Amino acid sequence: MSRFWYKNAIIYSLDVESFMDSDGDGVGDFTGLRHRLNYLKHLGVDCLWLLPFYDTPNRDNGYDVRDYYQLDRRLGDLGRFAEFVENAEEIGIRVIIDLVVNHTSEEHFWFQEARKNKNSRYRNFYIWADEKPEEDGTHVIFGEEQDGTNWHYDEEAGQYYYHSFYPFQPDLNLSNPDVQDEIMRIMHFWLKLGISGFRMDAVTHMLRKKGNIEFEDDPHDILRKFRRSVQENKTDAVLLAEVDVDPKRYKDFFGDSDQMHMLLNFYINNYIFLALARREATALAEAIELLPAHAPTEQMANFLRNHDELDLERLSEQEREEVFKAFAPKEDMRIYGRGIRRRLAPMLNNDRQRLEMVYSLLLTLPGTPLLRYGQEISMGEDLDLKGRDSVRTLMQWNSQKNGGFSTAKQENLVRKSIAEGTNGYKINSVQSQQRDSSSFLNWITRAINYRKECPEFGKGEVRIMETGNKKVLTILRETDSGLALAMHNFCDEDQEIKLDLDQKEQMLEIFADKEYSRSTLENPIEISAYGYRWFREKRNFL
Repeated sequence: MSRFWYKNAIIYSLDVESFMDSDGDGVGDFTGLRHRLNYLKHLGVDCLWLLPFYDTPNRDNGYDVRDYYQLDRRLGDLGRFAEFVENAEEIGIRVIIDLVVNHTSEEHFWFQEARKNKNSRYRNFYIWADEKPEEDGTHVIFGEEQDGTNWHYDEEAGQYYYHSFYPFQPDLNLSNPDVQDEIMRIMHFWLKLGISGFRMDAVTHMLRKKGNIEFEDDPHDILRKFRRSVQENKTDAVLLAEVDVDPKRYKDFFGDSDQMHMLLNFYINNYIFLALARREATALAEAIELLPAHAPTEQMANFLRNHDELDLERLSEQEREEVFKAFAPKEDMRIYGRGIRRRLAPMLNNDRQRLEMVYSLLLTLPGTPLLRYGQEISMGEDLDLKGRDSVRTLMQWNSQKNGGFSTAKQENLVRKSIAEGTNGYKINSVQSQQRDSSSFLNWITRAINYRKECPEFGKGEVRIMETGNKKVLTILRETDSGLALAMHNFCDEDQEIKLDLDQKEQMLEIFADKEYSRSTLENPIEISAYGYRWFREKRNFL
């Protein structure tokens, strides 16, 4: 397979513990996930991104790692993991895993040794201070949930240690070469088990100044070091980074194609929702045009929702309020003052036409599409659950007990399942949608197949086409092999646009929300309320 497979992949993110339980203990596991691989293959998934599954006290959804070389025992063992990866590879699905190395659990061996003895080699694995430094709150991510501070006093160590997130997650000292070597050893271990790369958590936090730590040289040299190490082990493995920064800084994390292969596109994600709230495309068009050009080997990963809050930090306060008003009008729908803890389908009132338009947009934006488990069946949220758990409910396989996720008693389930309502499993499940030819699941499966027929959407030059209509976003992708064009109507009224394109007579429609009277780009071009139309150059069909 191509070293650049990620340019046109469909990535699917899931948490093993919430996906499928094979043994009835109420917790999803690798055997259950393995049994659902054919479903994912049929959906069109090329790559699975697995959230943390390491040994953990599980106080932060597995992002508090106790041992990087062991699995959470509830999910299986290394033998089950290897079996799963092998089966995925057999049917053409790659696996990337979360690499959480900004911090560890306080129960990790390194931290336990560090707190015991100031002269231990592990003491310098973390960041310490005798007196609590002054803070301005800039890097307090979870507000009062982390006691409003980045420093926590440890009685055994007799010092304060630094934590970007919760107090039970002490930050690693990435300036320490021994820590860097340990991380590369972890990478090596999992690559040898057959995975195809890592989604690196909290990358911007890994490289910033904390306390009195000092990087001898450019902190980004650490990422270059990781890139070299990964590619020495597996030439087609990728590094996908969580980097929520201004687009002007994307280059800092791509480097000269010697750091990250891919970045999660938080910036575009924010402006998708601003455009949806305003019911016009201008804000998103302007945001796309502000994205810097990057090398052919580099790629952005686009998403609509992830496993955390819908973080709207890239928007101004006024813009954020517009999105809140449209999609999170109640206070319990919001979190941390900057985000939304809802899933997409209920945010859009389960409006099928609007949902189709948004996922069509996701599949045709510049970059690689990333789906979150359950999006393909329009799963909802449970706002009765605490914090971000509202969007981490159990996968809904059928209308039977626990949505087919597990045979366990409800009180033994790792999380609640959603039973009632439009988005609950009694009405909405994989099985019910598979049986309905007009279901959203069957629609998105077709849409993914069309996307795979148009590799131009994943690469090439990007142009926002001027149509004289602010309601419609029209994106042209131009590659050596030809052109592809997609248009999306963000409002609830039919629109007409005019398009100035030299090659318009060579373009044919391949996918749309309905059958239009003309399947060419002859002006004026019609597009229905929340409509979408994809076109491809004729020579691509030869």
